[in-house]
Amino acid sequence: MKDTALTATHEALGAKMVPFAGYKMPVSYEGVNAEHETVRKAVGVFDVSHMGEFLISGEHALDLIQKVCSNDASKLKDGAAQYTYMPNETGGVVDDLIIYRFNQEKYLLVVNAANIEKDWNWISRFNTMGTEMRDLSDEYSLFAIQGPKAAEAMQSLTEVDLANMKFYSFQVAEFAGVENVIISATGYTGSGGFEIYFKNEHAQTIWDRIFEAGAPYGIKPIGLAARDTLRLEMGFCLYGNDIDETTSPLEAGLGWITKFTKDFVNSEALKEEKERGLKQKLVGFELEGRGIPRQGYEIVDEESQVIGQVTSGTMSPSLGKAIGMGYVPTEMAKPGTQIFIQVRKKAIPATVVKTPFFKG
Repeated sequence: MKDTALTATHEALGAKMVPFAGYKMPVSYEGVNAEHETVRKAVGVFDVSHMGEFLISGEHALDLIQKVCSNDASKLKDGAAQYTYMPNETGGVVDDLIIYRFNQEKYLLVVNAANIEKDWNWISRFNTMGTEMRDLSDEYSLFAIQGPKAAEAMQSLTEVDLANMKFYSFQVAEFAGVENVIISATGYTGSGGFEIYFKNEHAQTIWDRIFEAGAPYGIKPIGLAARDTLRLEMGFCLYGNDIDETTSPLEAGLGWITKFTKDFVNSEALKEEKERGLKQKLVGFELEGRGIPRQGYEIVDEESQVIGQVTSGTMSPSLGKAIGMGYVPTEMAKPGTQIFIQVRKKAIPATVVKTPFFKG
């Protein structure tokens, strides 16, 4: 198991540590519900330094990104970020990621921790024009400072006007006395905030300064368990659960970041799939009865026929009800449709709903 720069700090804070994507990571500190509420109502900090960072640069950097990614990165301006995915050649998804554009010849790709090596090899395969690629994953740390009080709590640490940063924009600036920190108005919680990238050697200093500045705002460290409940309340896909090498990005609801105005890996086949019509769709659902849907549980119809399976599920801390996502046939994907979740030996009624589940 790899350590992040702050593994010892998390252990000293009493975090419950678990193996995740080859790293020892804090899954919770005081408990998922309390941590979830902190992010929804105040401000919390996630150490997500296990994520991967690739620097793509040179004259053909954009060409390479355009080839391997589904979204249209040519629309990016300097200082803007974009959510996208990399399709494979068999109709599935290699990974979902965020692209940051510094200038026309310099981009940072932020990928999922479990996919770092796979993604690197995949992008390298299409790098036929000598684009420079650097894997910075082991050199950089990443904190997600999330919640409605994030901007106010962190403003004393930087000259950047945090409150007025546009969603999915970023700046490179001084933060907590450290120069060249990437401050990005992105996140995976739906409660606003920032993600900051910096060299590992600054991790402890920045962590300490964040908690000093945030103390009057009730700032707390947050583990990966609450990150999952927060993202699920927003209906955000999690790689390995809701999307993977075998799932159609279009069926997963990622059509909005699939731009057929350009040529990219497997674009023709995806275009044909869209034109034929989708067989199934990833939907959100709320349980009407008692029980918690878990990944892998069967979704059945009223005749007890299996029609799909749960990809993500939890007891929503914000809503106080069980929620989940899963694939169902297209004709059963309309909000208001009744489905049933097989929890142990019981078929619990559930209703298909529009996501996000949480509307803050």
